[in-house]
Amino acid sequence: MKKQKISDAVIHRLPRYYRYLDDLYNKGVVRISSNSLGSRMDITASQIRQDLSCFGEFGQQGYGYNVAELRAEIGHILGIDNGHRIIVVGAGHLGHALLQNFDFEKVGFQIDSAFDVASSMIGTTIRGVTVRSMDELDEYVEQYHPDVAVLTVPQSVAQPLADRLIELGIRGFWNFTNVELSTQVSGVFFENVHFVDTLLTLSYRISRS
Repeated sequence: MKKQKISDAVIHRLPRYYRYLDDLYNKGVVRISSNSLGSRMDITASQIRQDLSCFGEFGQQGYGYNVAELRAEIGHILGIDNGHRIIVVGAGHLGHALLQNFDFEKVGFQIDSAFDVASSMIGTTIRGVTVRSMDELDEYVEQYHPDVAVLTVPQSVAQPLADRLIELGIRGFWNFTNVELSTQVSGVFFENVHFVDTLLTLSYRISRS
């Protein structure tokens, strides 16, 4: 893989490439051209070639891309085969829905624990994932060293909780708290998910159609 600074725009397109290639792979498609892939994704063929060139040489002129091979390569770039460990902090309505419906294993994350303050939740299981007391959080993180925390907690505790988890060694946060989290610690990354942003984007589009 080439050693160079990869732009955020390219990084955010990689999961889309993987998703489309995974769909093609599951449908039994063997190969696809950059033009055909671009048409499906509403991206130019030149943009696809430029994005992939950041990571090496893919495809053959006159043949296109082998779907299985490109899917595997992009999956490797995304770290799907790294076996990242992940925990869910906050097993209320949203946390429960994610545990119940999101296939973490399919995208390479190993999940076996969630945490909550509600006594009614502690000790229960959601799709095989045990909900533990928040009192066990520090000890669990120190023992099992999860890489990523999914945060579905109240806004008022989001940043202090993130700071606490960063001190314990967690490097990635999938943040559903609707608060922009930040840190001065290098090597820590946040993906802040704002449902209202996507809904307002949709509002903008339909208002001007």
